[in-house]
Amino acid sequence: MLTITLPDGSTRKFDGPVSGAELAGDIGPGLLKAALAIRIEGQMLDLATVIEHDSEVSIVTARDDDAVELLRHDCAHVLAQAVQDIFPGTQVTIGPSIENGFYYDFARDVPFTPEDLPRIEKRMAEIVDEDLPFVREVRERDDAIALFESMGEAYKAELIRDLPETEEISLYRQGDWIDLCRGPHLPSTGKLGKAFKLMKIAGAYWRGDSNNAMLQRIYGTCWPDPKRLRQYLHMLEEAEKNDHRRLGREMNLFHIQEEATGSVFWHPNGWTLYRTVRNYVRGRLEEAGYVEVNTPQLVDRVLWEKSGHWEKFREHMFITEAEDKILALKPMNCPCHVQIFRQGIKSYRDLPIRMAEFGSCHRNEPSGALHGIMRVRAFTQDDAHIFCTEDQITSETKLFIDLLMLVYKDLGFSEVVVKFSDRPEIRAGEDAIWDKAETALIEATAAAGVETIHDPGEGAFYGPKLDFVLRDAIGRDWQCGTLQVDFVLPERLEASYIGEDGNKHRPVMLHRAILGSFERFLGILIENHGGRFPLWLAPVQVVVTSITNDFDDYAKTVAAALKAAGLRVETDFRNEKINYKVREHSHAKIPAILVVGGRESENNTVAIRRLGSQKQEVLALDEAVASLRQEAAGPLDKSNSA
Repeated sequence: MLTITLPDGSTRKFDGPVSGAELAGDIGPGLLKAALAIRIEGQMLDLATVIEHDSEVSIVTARDDDAVELLRHDCAHVLAQAVQDIFPGTQVTIGPSIENGFYYDFARDVPFTPEDLPRIEKRMAEIVDEDLPFVREVRERDDAIALFESMGEAYKAELIRDLPETEEISLYRQGDWIDLCRGPHLPSTGKLGKAFKLMKIAGAYWRGDSNNAMLQRIYGTCWPDPKRLRQYLHMLEEAEKNDHRRLGREMNLFHIQEEATGSVFWHPNGWTLYRTVRNYVRGRLEEAGYVEVNTPQLVDRVLWEKSGHWEKFREHMFITEAEDKILALKPMNCPCHVQIFRQGIKSYRDLPIRMAEFGSCHRNEPSGALHGIMRVRAFTQDDAHIFCTEDQITSETKLFIDLLMLVYKDLGFSEVVVKFSDRPEIRAGEDAIWDKAETALIEATAAAGVETIHDPGEGAFYGPKLDFVLRDAIGRDWQCGTLQVDFVLPERLEASYIGEDGNKHRPVMLHRAILGSFERFLGILIENHGGRFPLWLAPVQVVVTSITNDFDDYAKTVAAALKAAGLRVETDFRNEKINYKVREHSHAKIPAILVVGGRESENNTVAIRRLGSQKQEVLALDEAVASLRQEAAGPLDKSNSA
């Protein structure tokens, strides 16, 4: 008798082995129709898999979060079949599911073109309509190699040769088409539906090695239903409109050029935005009891070897030599902060010490990975390290979470997900220390009223961590903030304090960041607001322009009054039509445009046009200045005046 336990705790008994499809049908015909796969003891397998032993089993449907990965995997197979149907002689290589979609790499002498994608999509839809069953086959290694070589599939044969001797060689058929694959798969191509779209063509080296052949990669996206596909495509359209690189040009914020790959040239407007955010964060840190420090850019390799970064991070460091010494541009600030902590004798009464730095760092990122200001080689971290006792981990974590949430809220992000990562398989430190650190983080997040998502085994090798993922205005997620508990670096770099017992003790080091990389966060901030910043963040808050040059003197008076009130103001006295000037400043995302002419000059008023509005409001000059000054007050100003 076979006993199967379902997720709700109920059981089903069968006289002998039963397939996943038979189990779903036994539960109900509706479930059989919706079933895509099964999980046996948590492992996802084909619906046709036979259950031979007493097991905990669940039926996977499109409602399950991980079903979408199954759909995307199958979409890659259908893409490969469609390509080979249309372009005989093309070799297939690998085609995994990825975040939001899938891709497949092809070996073909003739390049694909964007015009090929609709044709391939059409053939994919036909394959879905054919409802071809996915059938798993297990082959002997030599037999599988011979099969693919006979088909002219040299890349597949190479993959099989490189698999471990102990690995089972499984193939999947859909009709007459066959591919090497571990699985699992949907029951048939018809289960895939048609909520997919091919997105772009790119180049990719075989196995990611530039010494290997260049392949052609076709990317696509796939979703459980057409509605979610439409939502995703709409999000991409919004993301393209809000692309920080385009807005950076339109708003004259920054540029990047080949002579300084991976570094940012900040223009006056962009640097104003940068300083505004930095000054705001600096103010919040001062309120929270942080001390600000600054540490060297070039540091001898000896320190990096002591800290362990030379072994683990060497390939990402920029290296130089001077006077027979090997120096590295710092990729992070942690070891340098320990050096400051070690100066002088520290007592338990001095702890916690919250040490912050807007630290300029450099990492040798591959040029292909660089992306605007979101992925660069030269960047600044809003870095800080909290040196504390073990008993202070919980309270310091709660204080940090409260601070981080306040900063995110002030900068326009209200949705934040917190991930808790516990001990990895390979780690430093005894289990008792890990127990204490993990418990402290869990208790602190609970005390802060924050729920966490468990990310098992993804902690740093020296301690557990929290990652803070914020969601932007168009629904994209960005991991920015982090808090990591470190018992290892203070030991390696011999940091100590005198405890209440008069003996030396190692402090705990909490690595923490709120924004992370300033450059990356500003890119996220630009895209989140679409360049339409609240007045306190806008690089240029007001433009004063005259209808004709006859009223330039009054416009100068208006601008002077606004500047005296602390506003960031520009004037526009060009001999252009007023509608042209308003349109141009609106395109540059100026929040408020003050237009003055004869009537305004005579009555000592201004006409205010707000970004995104066709209407204008006429106010007395003093009233307009007071209103804009109040609106431009940042969160720190408002909290200090409360």
